[in-house]
Amino acid sequence: MPGIAKPPVLGDMAMPTHSQRAAYALQKLAEEDPALGALALWCGHQDGDGNDDRTAWTAGETIHYGPRFSDLAPHEQVGLAAHHVLHVAFQHSSRSNAMRMRLGEEFHADIYNSTADAIVNETLLKAGFALPRPAITVTSLISDLRVEQTTREKALTCLDADALYILLVHDRSGSSDHQSSSRDTAGRAARVRAAAEQMGFYSDLEDDPSTAPDPSGSTQEAEWSQRLAFAMEQGRQSGRGIGALGLRLEDLPKVTTPWEGVLRRLVTKSLNQDRLLDYRRPARRWLALESSARRAQTDQPAFVPATRQDQDLPRIVVGLDTSGSIDAPRLKNFAAQVAALARRSRAELHVLVFDEELRSRAVLNGPDVVQQITALPFTRDGGTSFVHVIEEAVALDPSILVILTDLDGPFGALVPSCPVIWAVPGEAASKPSDPPYGRILSLAT
Repeated sequence: MPGIAKPPVLGDMAMPTHSQRAAYALQKLAEEDPALGALALWCGHQDGDGNDDRTAWTAGETIHYGPRFSDLAPHEQVGLAAHHVLHVAFQHSSRSNAMRMRLGEEFHADIYNSTADAIVNETLLKAGFALPRPAITVTSLISDLRVEQTTREKALTCLDADALYILLVHDRSGSSDHQSSSRDTAGRAARVRAAAEQMGFYSDLEDDPSTAPDPSGSTQEAEWSQRLAFAMEQGRQSGRGIGALGLRLEDLPKVTTPWEGVLRRLVTKSLNQDRLLDYRRPARRWLALESSARRAQTDQPAFVPATRQDQDLPRIVVGLDTSGSIDAPRLKNFAAQVAALARRSRAELHVLVFDEELRSRAVLNGPDVVQQITALPFTRDGGTSFVHVIEEAVALDPSILVILTDLDGPFGALVPSCPVIWAVPGEAASKPSDPPYGRILSLAT
């Protein structure tokens, strides 16, 4: 495959140290599954500290094998080594850290670890690998939690670790009360944790303190996407292993921009105000050139006018649909993003709460904007109409209009002249009734 570096030869592995405990398992892995064998050559392998009672764990791109790893049967050693190779290839450590930064105190690292384990184990069992028992799987996890059948099928074929974590842990009931939704989220997290522990789960993902992570993660994820494509092609050509099965690895690291980054880019672009020429004042650059010309006794430069902003204060208008199906943690994250953008741009932040009618309006400022937004009363009953909220927003002459909604309502005939962002839950983003204008921004993970 052009543009993709081939993996190093096993004997020339470019690592500071190489695990002696896993030498047999890695050799057998390369013999039995060319795809996983190739991926293993891009991972670090080290013998773990004898004081750690874990069998094996992954930190960044390095797999550590504890003393208990040697106690496993040979076929289980191969399966566990493959398990951690996929943890590295799917970038689960860095993705866990990214999810922590996005969800803050609402994030449960051990539960994310269990969802990542479930996807990896499901993949390996389908490929015929043996794993130490008991082994947590997607099938058993969602079965024990009594997830509806349609969601089970979706989880097995369409969800990656991030989406499975959100599905199992976070509230989808549509409650807007932050305290009650947080309690419900904590209850769901406790049920997931109990189910995972019953299946023998133990924490095997850590951050790698020896490397400085890429803030966006895009470079690292792009590299591993290429390596996975290369490895799977090797497996397909050999006719053995996961590559030969043609498994759809939904948990491949994807080079995507989180919705927070998209929102920041769109809003910042809209708040970049046009600057007008002001011939009453000279530009600072002209003052410097004119001063230098006087000192050098040369000709003065041509006059350059200063510039001024087209309007004194930019304005962000946020419409909050009280019937929208968005959980409290995501509402809090959304509010934090908008509040930060308003502070950095020194923009006025107007919030319009609506359903079929406009229910309330407020101009928010100060350090507690996030608390003010998340404390707003959401009725959660009745229908939705965008007609009146669009009229009120247009009257405010905003720089940008952001509407947090599920898109279930009439849009009306009025089209705002400013940019419009429809921020919607992931489920609503796939609805066929797209708005006639503006851009849809999915708040899915």
